[in-house]
Amino acid sequence: MNSKKLFLLMMAALAVGLFFWFDLGRFLTLEALKAKRQVLLDFYATHTLLMVAGFMAVYIIQTALSLPGATILSLAAGAIFGSIMGTVYAVISASIGATLAFLMTRYLLRDFVLTRFGSRLEGLNRELEQRGFNYLLFLRLVPLFPFFLINLAAGLTQLPLRTFMIGTLLGIIPGGFVFVNAGASLATITSISGIASPRVLGSFALLGLFALIPALYGRLQSKHTST
Repeated sequence: MNSKKLFLLMMAALAVGLFFWFDLGRFLTLEALKAKRQVLLDFYATHTLLMVAGFMAVYIIQTALSLPGATILSLAAGAIFGSIMGTVYAVISASIGATLAFLMTRYLLRDFVLTRFGSRLEGLNRELEQRGFNYLLFLRLVPLFPFFLINLAAGLTQLPLRTFMIGTLLGIIPGGFVFVNAGASLATITSISGIASPRVLGSFALLGLFALIPALYGRLQSKHTST
């Protein structure tokens, strides 16, 4: 491993270590967000660009390093910026962060990820290799696997970077809007688990099935031609 890659790995490890050492996760809770919402709104009113840039930077780092707190950040986007702009900022940030995680896995952490998650990623890797964009879109729309695990799995495949970026960006819009929109009504939220109702999850599943139709059709065609 060359010195540049080693330096990047050390910086990433240091960031993760500092997150847990200082227990920064205590700020990424529903209770903390409710307590600090007015402070964040006041800061946003007087330092608009700084607030947007700071929020997006935090979200990108959190996603890139697979740290906890994505749901709270999505709620915060709605609570601070509103449903529409909050969704824009959250989706763009999550997409950039996911792309960085994808690149880190592909070029820096391949051996580590295979050792740590190899058995859990076999099925994902196989389908991503064969179905590409459609399967990635399905995974993003239907929350069957953790968001960070999909980033890692995709980084181990030959999936093109552009395909990963577009599939991620499009696939996380519906789920992102649900949580950001919920954050816009923060006072009414009593628990995070109550946001994704069975009806919402069913809608995501339906969208995911539509995304899989081309892949399923291709599989049926290949079986038909081989018989």
